[in-house]
Amino acid sequence: MQNVSGFRSLLRSASTWLRHGLAALGLLAALVGLCLWLVPSWRAAGEDRLLVWLERRSFEDLVLPAPDPQAAERATAIDPASLPPPQARMSRWLASTYKVAPEPVAALVREAHFVGPRLKLQPTMILAVMATESSLNPFSESSAGAQGLMQVMPKVHARRFEEHGGPMTAFDPLTNLRVGARVLHDCIKLTGGSVEDGLRFYLGGSRVDDALAAEYIAKVMALKARLEEAALTGGP
Repeated sequence: MQNVSGFRSLLRSASTWLRHGLAALGLLAALVGLCLWLVPSWRAAGEDRLLVWLERRSFEDLVLPAPDPQAAERATAIDPASLPPPQARMSRWLASTYKVAPEPVAALVREAHFVGPRLKLQPTMILAVMATESSLNPFSESSAGAQGLMQVMPKVHARRFEEHGGPMTAFDPLTNLRVGARVLHDCIKLTGGSVEDGLRFYLGGSRVDDALAAEYIAKVMALKARLEEAALTGGP
């Protein structure tokens, strides 16, 4: 019995010490919280340290893929300064107008100047159609299913995308530009060489309302003129 009584006494003492200890911890936490509330700089420093700790823990828990040294080769981007001055000015104007980075735009401008002469299309026409169609968003898709920078219909032009590797290449910026430029060339050729009629055919042919077609053609031609001016002066 004496042993049991002693054990109970020990338990009561331990319980008392535990309650006092928890009360002390609670008081300490309250004091720390009060200090952080009264001194904003301490609170900010504490939050920064907590964020750094959480980021380190999160990073340690991640299983990251191996580095990919070939990633830069797949990036559709070049330094605008590497282009001839007119193309560089055009790239910077497009980037500023559409709020996108100049490096990928520069790659598109260079490609348009490579493809355009081979298809007997002015590079500024290709770029104007591209900007009008997608606002330079390579991942855009219309309600009708037109995809990418030039808003090409992959089902209609499946054969052309197959030449580049399949329908998913519609979202590759340079592939979409090349296929879209070929479609635009064919539209102009099919309508007897008329740029305006070709643009209407590119938009949707006879299915397009006259007013909508006129608005589209005017927008493309106005943007083409702005690009030509930007190439000379750096802006409209």
